[in-house]
Amino acid sequence: MMHLKRRDLYKLTAVGAAPLALASCGQASNLESGGSDSGEEKPILTVNATEATLTRNLNPHSPSVIPFVQGSIYESLFYFNPLQPIDQEPLPQLGESYEWNEDGTALTVTVRQGVTWTDGEPFTAGDVAFTFTRISETEALNAGGTAPTAEATDDTTVVITYAEPSFTEGPNALARTWIIPEHLFTDVDDLATHPNEDPVGTGAFQLKDFSPESYLLVANETYWDEGKPSIGGLRAITTSGNQSATDQWLAGNIDYMSAAIPSLEEHVTANPDLAYTNTGISQMALMAASNPDLGCEGPQTDVAVRKALYYGMDREQLSKLAFFELGSDISPSFALPERDAEFIDPAIDVAPWNARPDEATKILEGAGYELGEDGVYAKDGERLSMTVSCPTGWSDFVTALDTLAQQYTEIGIELIPQQVSVNEWNDSKAKGTYQLVIDSVGQGPAPDPYYAYDTHFSTKNTVPVGENGNPYENVTRFSDPEVDAALDAASATDDPEAKKEQYLLIQQKLVEVMPAIPVLIGSSLTEYNTSRATGWPTEEDMYAYPMSWSAPDNSIVLKTVTPVQ
Repeated sequence: MMHLKRRDLYKLTAVGAAPLALASCGQASNLESGGSDSGEEKPILTVNATEATLTRNLNPHSPSVIPFVQGSIYESLFYFNPLQPIDQEPLPQLGESYEWNEDGTALTVTVRQGVTWTDGEPFTAGDVAFTFTRISETEALNAGGTAPTAEATDDTTVVITYAEPSFTEGPNALARTWIIPEHLFTDVDDLATHPNEDPVGTGAFQLKDFSPESYLLVANETYWDEGKPSIGGLRAITTSGNQSATDQWLAGNIDYMSAAIPSLEEHVTANPDLAYTNTGISQMALMAASNPDLGCEGPQTDVAVRKALYYGMDREQLSKLAFFELGSDISPSFALPERDAEFIDPAIDVAPWNARPDEATKILEGAGYELGEDGVYAKDGERLSMTVSCPTGWSDFVTALDTLAQQYTEIGIELIPQQVSVNEWNDSKAKGTYQLVIDSVGQGPAPDPYYAYDTHFSTKNTVPVGENGNPYENVTRFSDPEVDAALDAASATDDPEAKKEQYLLIQQKLVEVMPAIPVLIGSSLTEYNTSRATGWPTEEDMYAYPMSWSAPDNSIVLKTVTPVQ
């Protein structure tokens, strides 16, 4: 991790003019300010929300919720920093303390007193119990039927109950369940689809205005954490992609965003108001529609092909050309080599940094593939030709796929990169109608490899091809009963050594079958403008995962920063 900031002589001359251009296209400028009860003017920070037109959906339990609702308007009980060790004490939010029973089936939480919803109604443990109950009763939010139930024993105590020992589910309940007000959601028919256009939360911010291009969240003046937030609010805007966002950040129009930007060090060196952090926990992989038993089709369903892709990849070149030389080693175990070092099978090496074409062709020929006159391997009349996609405008991914296409010609594999809309990309992952996509492996609610394994490789988190699954879960459609059993066993214990034993089994399976082909741990860049607010995460104080798209991490950042005096 690093925090890079340079104060030199150069400052972009466009800073003063750009806000007018923004206002003309329906977005607000960063010259907005928010008042307070004391009459003090506080800055409204501009954040990059999305690349798509906004739909007014502020339901924290909807898959289509807009950014900065989860955490900033609707809060969880606690916050786990994914950059901290697995045994960290989480940061209390709406919860004050919690305790498991001995067998991990009941989680008792004491909630914070003196909190009110932004309509003035008091927050109680009853709201927490109601939230968990409604989730468990909503099929779309409880597809596996394993969501816990909950009961408030008094106004400050709630008991969350699981059917089976579920220690590892604790962070999901504590840190990724957005508490909603019972008095306003009682009559909502479908919690998964309700648009909740006028949200009432307990968070540090509340909605002030909304348009398809931007929306304004202002500070909640009755927020329970006295003195926070220090800023007046945030204006979330849309952009057309990395380049558009970069141009606006360089012009001083965006205060907080996460985007891949070439020559970033040069930009911060040239402008004293710009800074960035890089948090390297983003594991990138080629996700393969890998399971023919669930309807996947194409050469990538052959494990030999996936292994050839693994060995034919030159990660050093990818890091240099696509990820600004900020890429680092990735483990095919999909545990983080540094953070999770104690939980990785020592027999599993990190992925080779340079291509091993001899190993790749040896695997292919050993599996019966023959090199054709066109330089592409084939088997049973099927050429080794596959499509791979990423969203249009995601410049780092676009460059990575173009580079991989060139690299794979050296091992007789034709890779066809495609750029598609974000919606098309997610739809193909959800339904399994793709061959390969490049994507990141999410880390989950707490710093434990369990969450990546459970989300991306458990049978309960996938569906057959053609059915509509979750595009952020098990899109490779990997399914193995031994891995499922190991996940169940890991979930049932809070003993690190017992969990490690199960993780090693999972890792051996993942390396053997390789449903997701590890690329590298990429740069996770977050950019700031320090002229209006200070206190952003730094290398010395990474108090939250800084990525602007990651909730509730972004809410922790936004209620921590303070106006520049």
